[in-house]
Formats: sequence, structure tokens, C-alpha cells
Amino acid sequence: MDLSEIQRAIRSGLKSLEAPEPIRLSEWAAKHFYLSAESSYVEGKWEAYPFQPGIMDAFSNDDIEVVVVKKSARIGYTKMLVALIAYIAHHKRRNQAVWQPTDDDSDEFVKTELDTMLRDVKVMREVFPQGRGHDKRDTLSGKIFLGSRLYTKGGKAARSYRRISVDYAILDELDGFDIDIEKEGSPDKLAGKRVEGAVFPKEIMGTTPKLKGFSRIEAREEQCDLKMRFHVPCPSCDEYHSVEWGGKEKRYGFKWVDRNPATVGHVCPHCATLYTQADYLNVWQRGRWIAQDGTWIDAEARFRNEAGDIVPPPRSVAFFVWTGYSPQATWEQMVRDYLAAVDKARAGDTSELKTFTNTTLGETWQEEVEQTETDALKRRAEQYALRTVPRGGLVLTAGVDVQSNRFEIVVWAHGRGEEMWLVDHHIIDANPADERDWEEKLDPYLQLVFRHEGGQLLPIECTAIDTGGHFTHQAYNFCRTRARRKVYAVKGDSRQGQPVKGRSSLQDVNHRGQVIKRGVKLWMVGTDTAKDLIHGRLQVEQHGAGFVHFGAGLSDEFYEQLTAEVRVLQKTATGEQYRWVKRRQRNEALDCTVYAVFAAHSLDLHRYTDKMWAKLESVVNPPMSDLFDSPPPTQASVAEPLPVGELAERVVQVLEAVRKVAEEGPTVQVKAAPTAKRSRLAGLLNKG
Repeated sequence: MDLSEIQRAIRSGLKSLEAPEPIRLSEWAAKHFYLSAESSYVEGKWEAYPFQPGIMDAFSNDDIEVVVVKKSARIGYTKMLVALIAYIAHHKRRNQAVWQPTDDDSDEFVKTELDTMLRDVKVMREVFPQGRGHDKRDTLSGKIFLGSRLYTKGGKAARSYRRISVDYAILDELDGFDIDIEKEGSPDKLAGKRVEGAVFPKEIMGTTPKLKGFSRIEAREEQCDLKMRFHVPCPSCDEYHSVEWGGKEKRYGFKWVDRNPATVGHVCPHCATLYTQADYLNVWQRGRWIAQDGTWIDAEARFRNEAGDIVPPPRSVAFFVWTGYSPQATWEQMVRDYLAAVDKARAGDTSELKTFTNTTLGETWQEEVEQTETDALKRRAEQYALRTVPRGGLVLTAGVDVQSNRFEIVVWAHGRGEEMWLVDHHIIDANPADERDWEEKLDPYLQLVFRHEGGQLLPIECTAIDTGGHFTHQAYNFCRTRARRKVYAVKGDSRQGQPVKGRSSLQDVNHRGQVIKRGVKLWMVGTDTAKDLIHGRLQVEQHGAGFVHFGAGLSDEFYEQLTAEVRVLQKTATGEQYRWVKRRQRNEALDCTVYAVFAAHSLDLHRYTDKMWAKLESVVNPPMSDLFDSPPPTQASVAEPLPVGELAERVVQVLEAVRKVAEEGPTVQVKAAPTAKRSRLAGLLNKG
């Protein structure tokens, strides 16, 4: 080995310790970035549009922790993102993670964007040598560079956000992600956890927005310190303004004559001059990013206030840019597309207008949705105490939602005509991974009896427990040992239009290291059908059949959760279908109610005849009072539900349990004969 080879080997070995000269992303891209043939309209060296450097330099500014980009199509966002990934690996040498909405999206991004970039951007060979072949460091799930690592992941599973620590957390097409990732939180919040502890933490998220009220990018934009739009000088008066679509009600923005797209121009909001796209392209190089408070970004990526003084960069910044700024689309074609979409919308098909709003204007679409008004339900609250059962309620069912740190339970009373009364909404702090918490915290609650206004003590006749989270086998085992008490393991059915009480299957249970074959029956719940039913009942305004009652004392959060989803018409592979879509992350009250309705269907309450309801009413809610009746409970005097232990099949056991409670707790007046007849619901209805 000669001296020159030794020197090259030493330089190569010390490369990772080299401190590179500071350079912004826009400068790095102008020097090194290349557009690959497979993923670009035109192959060749990167040349930025005037609105792109401001966004790119915010990406690479270590003082800015959060960058949000609400955008349309055709503004080069994907290329800016790929350039950033290369820049981080080559220049910053920091760990990074990129999430796409699904695994397929992630794989496609790696194949068409990342791999071609690594092949064609020559400087990347310094940190990612070519020709590795089937190297485990070069996969669809990530790349290992010299001094850093890149993770590429789909974002549907909660596990995709675990066990990685990075400096850059990047989410592409944020509005394409599920709002709540397997009940663990929103994707942007989960990804943000991955940069906690980094010296220079950075969160970057961008997307073409979708539905108004459900857009994560719109929500994150509102939270940013600065919200910036690109402004250009008017070709006539030289005043800066943003390029706007405008509209009939606005005197500025895009305007055209007599449905003729060839006449389109942009009206300046300052001098009312109409200028063309060619005029715009003559001045766009002088454009600048300006925020709502007058803060702007200069050519050196410095932030300046309205007076021109340099100010510190914000902690978070949002950018908005739409197709009207891009030379990739002509203004004439945009108007042509809009007029065609409007014509279809007038004929009843709004799909093209929705696409135009999202992908061309970069705005959220206001969808006509079916929803229950939260405030209207609050106003319906009645003056009966929670944890008591009003006169019309005859049978209790419960739904249990299992979260990572708690059990959430909703108890409903059902009566004639499927009228419903909310009896309790209860949260138990617990660790569902620990089976002792199921035994010692959840089980005692499910064995409570609730005081009825007619003087009876009503148990929960049937309980449905969600098993679809991370504690499946704990839930299986809990339900397995309580099948006789009608404690059912359930899971939501992803198929549309399924019955509330769907098919069942026997599941193996892992219990303390042992597998119990076919140990528990798992029931599928037609969740969309149940939500349709609940939504319909919430629209009933008169007391009686189908009406839903709410007691005093419920929190605002309960009502928000119960109305957390709206019914939206969406395009699917099999045509347009109505789907229930979350408008907020937490919806546990709704999920629990779905499970309680399943439990009611499991008891066949929806098939009860008038004769069956009359028999229940004669026992639980007798029409005449006598000396043994308890006075109707009031908000001030109602007792808490009384634990009676395991509710037995035989009358003697029930009476002994109630007597024991009476001896140990508050005095309880019980009608012996009716309670005996009410020992179990099925037994009562099968007699006589």
C-alpha cells in the first residue's frame, strides 16, 4: 500500500468526524440535488421555484422545532421532502423517520423517490455507497447511512411509532392517516414523541388537506406561532399580496369573463389591476413569505418584522401554498377544471369539485355530514340522578372500552320500545396489562346493583367488553371465566352493513403462559349498523319509543365523545358508501354505547313483545305502591350502587346478598317477592 492509499484510507475513516461548513437546505439542493427520470416530469438538476427555498430553509433551521405545510398538488413538495432526507443524511448526519399513511404508501415512496435519489444524487455516495446489493442496511423499512439512520414506515399501526429515537420526525400526507392510531393517539402526536430528548428536535408534517373539521393539518396550522403565505409584488402598483382564487363575493383574485377560461387573470387587491399568469411569472422571483403579523423571510432565510428588523425564528411555523403559484399548471386549465366540476356538482355529483378544492386550491372540503348536535343533547338532560334507574328503565346493559391506562364503562337502562336511559358513565384508572386490575377493579363494578325508582335493585344483565386493543388475551380470559354472567368478548366488524350482533368464533386464550384452546367465544359487532341505530335514536325528540334520556351531572366530555363521529358519504373501491368518521380523537362514550347496544341485542330486547315488557314492568316497576316500596330517589338522597357479590341463579342467594348489603351499608328496602321473581331476566320471562 503506497502513501496515497494510506492517506485516502485515513481521510475516509475520519470522514464521520468532519464538521461540515454550515449550509441551508436550499443551498445544498441547488448544489447537489438531482431530479430522477422515474419520479419527475423533467430529469435534471434541481432548480427551485421562488416559493420553495423559504419552506426548505425552515426545514433545515435548527431553531424551528415544528414546520407545517398545508398544500395543493403540483408545488414540488415531495421533491423538497426527498431533498431534505438526503440533506439530513449527508450534511446533518442525524437520525430521521418518515411516516406515510400506509405500509404500501411507504414502500412506494422508497422505491420511486428514495432509491432513485440515492442512485442519482452523486454526493450521497459519500454516506451511502452504491452497489451493496442485498444489504440488510438498505431495505424498504430503512437505510443506514454513515453516521445516521433513516426509518421509513407506514403509519396505521401503533407499533410503527415505538422503540425509535430520532432528531427529525417527518409525516407525509398527514390527512391521509387515521385520526386515532389504534386508540393510542393522533399520528402527529405519536411521531412527536420520537424526537423528545433530541438536541435539535424537529417535526415536519405536510399534506393536501381533506375534510373540514377532520383535518389534522388544519388543526396543526392553527397551533403554529406564525402562519405564512407567499406574496408577490403587483406588476402594476408593486404592492405585495398573496395569490388568491377569490370568488364571486371577492373583488380580487382569479377573474374571467363569460365562462371563458382564456380570459382569466388575477385582480390585485390594492389597485384592482387584472394581470395574467405571464405577468405573474415576470415578478414571482421577487416574492417573499409573509405572516399574518407582517413577519417575513428574507433571501438569507432570516426572519424580519414588519419594520425590517431581524427577529428570532419562531418555534413553530406553518406555510400554505397552492397550485396557482406553480408554473406546472396554467391558470386557464385551472378555470377549465373548476367550471367542469361546478357543472357536475349542479347535476348532483360533487366529487370533482371536492377534488379541485383539495388538490388545486389546497383547502379543506366542507362535506355535508349527518351528525348529532352536542349542545342539543346537553339541553335534554333530565333531573334524575346518575347511578339510579328511572321508572321506565327495566334492563341494564354495559359496554366497556379498554384503554392503555383505564377502563371506561357506560351503563344503559332499556325499556319498552327500546327507550334508553343513561345510568352511569364511569372511568376506572387501571393497568389492563395486569390481570389483577381486571379482577380487583373492573369485576367489582360489573357486579354492582343499581337502585330503581320502583324500589328494586337491578344488576347489569349483560356486559360487552372490547378486545380489539393491546390487551386482547387479558380481555379474553376475563370474559372466559364470566360467560355464565353474560360478560361477552366483542370486536368491531370492519365490514359495512353487518348486524349489531354478528357472528361468533371460538378463540384460543393465552393465560399465564398456557394456551387454552377454543377458550372463549368472540362476538363481532356491526359497529356502523349500531352507530346508525344510535344516531337515529338521538334524533327522536318525543319521550317514548326510541327516545334516549340523559341524567343530570354528565360531563361535557361525555356528550362530546358520544357525538365524536359523523356520517360521511365517501368513495370506496365498490362505489360510494356512508362511513362513520371521527371528528375528534376521543370517542369512548360512543364505543361503550355501541357495545351496550350489542349487549341489549344479545338479550333479544329488540324482539321483546308487549306481553314480555308488561311482565317485566309488573315486577321491576309495579304500578301501585305499598308499604314496602322505597321512596323515589332524588339527586340529594340517592345512594351509591351497592355491591352484592356474585349474582346467583337461585333466589336465596340473591336475597342473602341483598340482606348482607343491608346489614353492612345503608338501609335498603326490598320487596321480597318481586325481587325473587327478578333473580334473572331469562328465568322471569320463561316462567308461567
